[in-house]
Amino acid sequence: MYKKYAKLLVNYSLGLKKGQKLLISSTYLAEPLVREVYREALLAKAHPETMISLNGLNRVLFNYGDPVQLGHVSPLYRYAVERYDAFLTVRAPFNLKELQGIEAEKKRIANEAQAPVKASFMKRSSMGKLTWTLCEFPTEAQAQESGMSREEYERFVFSACYLDDDDPERQWNGLRERQQSIVAFLNGKQSIRFVARDTDITFSTRNRRWINSDGHHNMPSGEVFTSPVETSVEGVVRFSYPGIFMGEEIENVSLEVHHGEVTGWDADKGRRLLDSILLIPGMKHFGEAAIGTNAGIARFTKNMLFDEKMGGTAHMALGASYGETGGKNKSAVHWDLLLDLKEQGEIYADGELIYRKGSFII
Repeated sequence: MYKKYAKLLVNYSLGLKKGQKLLISSTYLAEPLVREVYREALLAKAHPETMISLNGLNRVLFNYGDPVQLGHVSPLYRYAVERYDAFLTVRAPFNLKELQGIEAEKKRIANEAQAPVKASFMKRSSMGKLTWTLCEFPTEAQAQESGMSREEYERFVFSACYLDDDDPERQWNGLRERQQSIVAFLNGKQSIRFVARDTDITFSTRNRRWINSDGHHNMPSGEVFTSPVETSVEGVVRFSYPGIFMGEEIENVSLEVHHGEVTGWDADKGRRLLDSILLIPGMKHFGEAAIGTNAGIARFTKNMLFDEKMGGTAHMALGASYGETGGKNKSAVHWDLLLDLKEQGEIYADGELIYRKGSFII
């Protein structure tokens, strides 16, 4: 199955071409997939290289690093961001709670230090000079966090990527076509409103672009997204699912927003961490608004790569915008927060009801 996964990632998601330089980053737990991706990249006549992490190094850095060390940006990574053609990040965590209990200020320093290199990454991506894909290798840690055995979680990952189908790429092409009609409709609208329990929030998408997320940047995918006009977001929103920030959960995040800026906030759990996050430059404005469409992802797993794609949900992200949408908000962080629309959810476009209780009605 990992050969099939690698073919999908290299040929469909990345569309790797002859002569291109590819950086594959992961942990050594993902060796079966990394090996097959490396092989497939060579067959595509590309130049693959690997960057493999060891267990516990992040914890060591945050425990023993001083502010200067926490703010250090790898010159090797910066070089790759500026010169490589493609990035594949294979998430394969050892321990999802590795940074739990670390001071919020230390996390803030580390995140802010990465802002310039992240901005360079996103700029090259928006210009079409850099392709990238984020995917998942099923590990014991993520399976436990999701409430599944590793075998069950592996099946979940494969199913979400259509790897149990004879022709996964055909399935992703079909999803792209279905979502393209939604994107075409939304790109003709200028005002969006999300309504749900304890939520009524509006924003403008004037001169912004909705994007069809169809398995290229994220595998799996299944969403349509845009960036709100930064000063236009107005209202209140309570995110139904816990927000996950560097391995820590913040429950029942509630925000008040006026003229695009978060002016009031609360959380049932993790309020101090939420306070710290909102001190990061750019984090009081929204960089993304999106609607999940993947009906094959039907359970919350505390893994936003999957959760934000769930059919019947929407999400909004504080922080950095995606340049291809026309968004202008800049931040070292892009933090997705998930909203359940299956029970009481409605979405309006230019005042027209287009979505009710988890489904489009257009």
